Amino acid sequence: MRLMIAGGGGFRVPLVYRALSSGAFAGLVSELVLFDVDPARLQAITAVLRSMPLPPEADARPPAIRTTSSLPEALAGSQLVFAAIRPGGTAGRIADERVAQDLGLLGQETTGAGGISYALRTIPEMLDLAREMREHCPDAWLINFTNPAGMVTEALLPVLGRKVIGICDSAGGLVHRAARAAGLSLPDGRLDGVGYYGLNHLGWLYRLESEGRDLLPGLLSDPQALASFEEGRLFPQPFLARLGALPNEYLYYYYQRDSAAAAIRAMTQTRGESIHRQQADLYPRLAEAGAGAYRLWDGARRAREEGYLAEARTHGEQRDEDDLAGGGYERVALAVMKAISGGGGAQLILNTRNRLPAAGAAADPGGGSAADPGPAEAAIPGLPPDAVVEVPCTVTPDGAVPLAQSAPAAEQLALLQQVKEVERLTVQAATQGDRAAAVEAFARHPLVDSAELGAALLAGYEREFPALQLRWRTWT
Repeated sequence: MRLMIAGGGGFRVPLVYRALSSGAFAGLVSELVLFDVDPARLQAITAVLRSMPLPPEADARPPAIRTTSSLPEALAGSQLVFAAIRPGGTAGRIADERVAQDLGLLGQETTGAGGISYALRTIPEMLDLAREMREHCPDAWLINFTNPAGMVTEALLPVLGRKVIGICDSAGGLVHRAARAAGLSLPDGRLDGVGYYGLNHLGWLYRLESEGRDLLPGLLSDPQALASFEEGRLFPQPFLARLGALPNEYLYYYYQRDSAAAAIRAMTQTRGESIHRQQADLYPRLAEAGAGAYRLWDGARRAREEGYLAEARTHGEQRDEDDLAGGGYERVALAVMKAISGGGGAQLILNTRNRLPAAGAAADPGGGSAADPGPAEAAIPGLPPDAVVEVPCTVTPDGAVPLAQSAPAAEQLALLQQVKEVERLTVQAATQGDRAAAVEAFARHPLVDSAELGAALLAGYEREFPALQLRWRTWT
């Protein structure tokens, strides 16, 4: 099977290659095609792959590698496409963060104003990729890791239907860390007894059952157990006990908004600035490092992981070794690919349409039901069935099917509904060139909540990204 990676010069591509070369996913892919608009980045990452230490020959089955900067060439003959692109590069991320911070708001890559800006310039690029897929590999599946993953996936549904699945390692990582802290061993590819509902980077683990008993209340009342993993340390234990759920780590920016924004402003450089400087120095060295390229890349990867969510670790706490070891998102991506290619069903937390399948109805190419007898039911009650949500799903060769979840508590549902409306306005702005919708998306976001700031944010991002102004078909 041929896998094409859009964004093949990306920093985390070696993690995918490593997982494909040995272990559970060895042999899944025979040819790996790396596509990137920047040939220098392709050269650097190829050097890392060529120098990567692998198990003995009997256990290693690395795929053949091909690189190209021609998108039609990359797509032709591909059965699977994995997208992890960053329009504007890391310099764009700096602007996403800084424009918001300069207005006194949270400056973060995917959450709040920065996430909306990122989506406005990314969705059109991803739509171009989807249309090229329809022409050059119409039967291929798109596994989307391009952020903001939920909004991008929702924008692609009208083009690719059920053939697009959004992934993120954040929710699945939370579930497995919480299960380990509660003394529960979750088998790979199974989420029996797990309850999780949300949007990408905005969700809650609300149930963790073992043999009919929910272990989550006990975990939430145990400060020592909570202190043993990242999300448990992010929030005060009494708060978690009252909440009755474990929030995704990105909810730190909502529940502790003011302290998070202040901590980011107090840092000598933003996260985007740190990554930009690291990569500007690293990539030329990788291309020239020969046999030492992998070791150089891996050291940079660990340093990058250590800085993740640093604003929440104000007392010098260190990230867990399991987190620093790497290997999260690529396992989710490859588990999806294996399941849809007939390698056995899997249960994973994914970004997909909120629509539960109608009993006895076949799925249509648009992701709905070919014989829907009535109003569709939603996996997350209270959110539209056609909205993209992040929930446990069963994955088969027919795609990802969401599993029914409990109704969120009133406060959680209100936040989900508000952010989903912001997401839909952002998608409308990006796909229809609707500037008024973009202003409204910024203004309605709960981390902005101001019409004046909404207008100022869009004006600031238009200054940073002049091409954005060329997309508007309607003006206010």
